[in-house]
Amino acid sequence: MAHRTALAFGLLIGAGLFAPPPASAQGAETDPVKRGAYLATAGDCVACHTAPGGKPFAGNYPLNTPIGVIMTPNLTPDKETGLGNWTEEDFEKSFRHGIGKDGKYLYPAFPFGWYTKVTSDDTKAIFAYLKSLPAVNEKKKDNGIDFPFNIRSALITWRTAFFKEGEFRPDPNASAEVNRGGYLVEGLGHCGMCHNENKLVGNSSLAGKLGGGVIDGWYAPNITPDDHQGIGAWTDEEVVSYLKTGTAPGNRPGVAAGPMRQTIDESLSKMTDADLKAIVAYLRSVPAKKTFKQQELQAYNQPGAPGGETYLTYCSSCHRPDGKGVEGAIPALAGNSSVQTKGPESVLRVIYGGLAAQNGYAPMPAIGQEMTEQQVKEVTDYVRNSWGNSAPVMNAGSAVSTAKEATKTMLAGTAPCAEIAPDKLKTAFDEAGVADALKGISQTDFVPRLSQIVPKVKAAATGASDDDIVNGLQAAFCRAGTAAGQQDKPGWTAILGSFGSVAYSQVRHPEKQASAKPGAPPASDMSAPSRN
Repeated sequence: MAHRTALAFGLLIGAGLFAPPPASAQGAETDPVKRGAYLATAGDCVACHTAPGGKPFAGNYPLNTPIGVIMTPNLTPDKETGLGNWTEEDFEKSFRHGIGKDGKYLYPAFPFGWYTKVTSDDTKAIFAYLKSLPAVNEKKKDNGIDFPFNIRSALITWRTAFFKEGEFRPDPNASAEVNRGGYLVEGLGHCGMCHNENKLVGNSSLAGKLGGGVIDGWYAPNITPDDHQGIGAWTDEEVVSYLKTGTAPGNRPGVAAGPMRQTIDESLSKMTDADLKAIVAYLRSVPAKKTFKQQELQAYNQPGAPGGETYLTYCSSCHRPDGKGVEGAIPALAGNSSVQTKGPESVLRVIYGGLAAQNGYAPMPAIGQEMTEQQVKEVTDYVRNSWGNSAPVMNAGSAVSTAKEATKTMLAGTAPCAEIAPDKLKTAFDEAGVADALKGISQTDFVPRLSQIVPKVKAAATGASDDDIVNGLQAAFCRAGTAAGQQDKPGWTAILGSFGSVAYSQVRHPEKQASAKPGAPPASDMSAPSRN
């Protein structure tokens, strides 16, 4: 991904997310380097060790933490700036014990509180893979941490209170699958780095284990088996599908966004089904936890509810007045557990930043950019407490303005236009003359122009999914609009969102609108509009 989000308060080394595959599935992974490559890919270590525009694993990705900015280290085997002069013992001491090669304590931003449970064999395999990478000379930049937090010797207090060394110990009363899941979740996967309520206390009894918490401006939800706030109402198959694809089958609403989307794309989607099932089995075994008390908020289930008018104006055309969305195209809000988390941060970030097309769902425009902050607050509370939903209402505060300030996406007009990927799709766009076709295009010409472009692109052997094509077209339109100076004009985000809606319809259901003529308004039976 071009834009990388810190997946947790730390994640300084994201390698080793998963234990070895079962013996019957190991195959080539018995080779330490190949095995380490599997672990590192599954762990998504490249995400936090690749600076924007930098070389993979060379470090200098800035992690924003409560104590300041921490720059990630170079993991390539460069002898001057990386791991070239490290031994297995040096790596083990750092990875599992939180002590650097120079003997200094590492900040708990690095999840050694979890990695201490990693087996020695897994640690060696990870190190073997990192040593096999091309060496990159990239000196680590200085951290942006002020006094007194820059005094590493003071970390002894944190270590004494919260750090307990020791490899993972299987529960003799649990099944092999549950124990494997425990190893993944509590050790290598360090899921609590995002999903624990209290991040700074690490993997301790005080951390608010897996009950949900704020991370990097998003809300990592409750993943205990609570029926309402956690995964208790989900089937095992739905949870596994969500971990693998970012969506669940059937009528289970919601799509992954933010850091979880990247985690799925770069790591969870690449792990074995056995690993995913083990994770789910373990999560089923932990005590269910409620992160907030449910209340009957009758104000949201009657006419004139706060935010109701805003919802009908901006959102109901896609998600429907009853919040049920459009099956296979627009996710439902009613009954959506991701909408009902303790914190509103993820909902706010999606409203302000939009979503790309994914798993067959239409792209969602950054609809919040057209609203006032008061409207965003009210509609957020409304969708979190209507149609049987129940979640805490926001008090007066800065959550809305904080989310708006933190949201940097193409769809919001606050980030550069996205790259067109994969490369074969980019080539097909060039051959179809997409860039020229989108120059100076007006909204009334979206349908006829796309009806000419899309068949050419789909006829090319690109191997691209419909999602790729829709997102690529929206990125190309963004580039055309930016070149014409439209990005700085009022209403740009709405126009970009409208284009994404039409592009989705033309890619997925071209028969619905392809008959429109240039200069004429599009047909009225638009299928599956974008998600607001």
